[in-house]
Amino acid sequence: MTKTKIIFMGTPPFAATVLQGLIDSNQYEILAVVTQPDRKVGRKQELRMTPVKELALTVNLPVLQPEKLSGSLEMTQLITLQADGIVTAAFGQFLPGKLLDSVKFAVNTHASLLPKYRGGAPIHYAIMNGDTEAGVTIMEMVRKMDAGDMIAQSAIPITDEDNVGTMFEKLAEVGRDLLLETLPKYLSGELKPIPQNEDKVTFSPNISAEEEKIDWTRTSREIFNQIRGMNPFPVAHTLWNGERFKIYEATIATSRFSDVASIDMRSESEAVSTDENSVSTLPGEIVEKTKKSLKIACGKGIITLKIVQPAGKPKMDIASFLNGLGQKIQVGDKLGE
Repeated sequence: MTKTKIIFMGTPPFAATVLQGLIDSNQYEILAVVTQPDRKVGRKQELRMTPVKELALTVNLPVLQPEKLSGSLEMTQLITLQADGIVTAAFGQFLPGKLLDSVKFAVNTHASLLPKYRGGAPIHYAIMNGDTEAGVTIMEMVRKMDAGDMIAQSAIPITDEDNVGTMFEKLAEVGRDLLLETLPKYLSGELKPIPQNEDKVTFSPNISAEEEKIDWTRTSREIFNQIRGMNPFPVAHTLWNGERFKIYEATIATSRFSDVASIDMRSESEAVSTDENSVSTLPGEIVEKTKKSLKIACGKGIITLKIVQPAGKPKMDIASFLNGLGQKIQVGDKLGE
């Protein structure tokens, strides 16, 4: 059997899972792998390969890493390969029309239920917006971002225990399996793509620095979703003692302060009170501290911090924080600006 010759493009672990599936299927001849350039990461600024590059090198696949494909030498090299098609998954760059025109097909494995969440951060937005499901769409690639006709979709639930990391892992497997199942049917003409409904299009641009900041005037559910929707990256944060204080994990409190969930948000200068507990709180105020627990008032409701990272320190559980730097923190102190 003649194998379909493809070029694979992708960058993060999500894409590496899809690539591994293509390799294991033994149905495709992968002529080249294209991924983002190596980047410096972490406090030590160590140069790190992308997960896709790491995988490609282990199986001796040629790797190209253009900073930008359009007009590059790498694009010319790809065109000369005379591949049948291109398969992408979370690549992170637009594909030039000249490259798309050089192949018989180009499909993308996109981590959303299109036409919802076109763009680079679909899983983040699904969680931050409180969606109860997410999914993967296999779609044709066109010159407009994530706007191609849809070949197949598959959805899975989002639970309160999920975050970006867990959903990336789950959806990577969904995307891998869906691509392997549908690509042969698409290439044979058995599956006919359908256009996206342009009236239902929404976007998920990359998370901005401003969106990473926790606004304590929001509800506990909204802040809880924000924290999950940015864990493990880019990580939601607030200020403590004037320094960045990252929050990786929290829960919505259901303790003796749970009745605060019914209060209305007031202005920043006006305290929120609850008659039953005889307390007045401002958004961001610490309302309870024990040896293993720290509870923060929100505009409506309260959250309990679980995993945090003070400035210049490693990530730690809240008990470790309270046993160290957090010994200074007191009920009535306030997080944020």
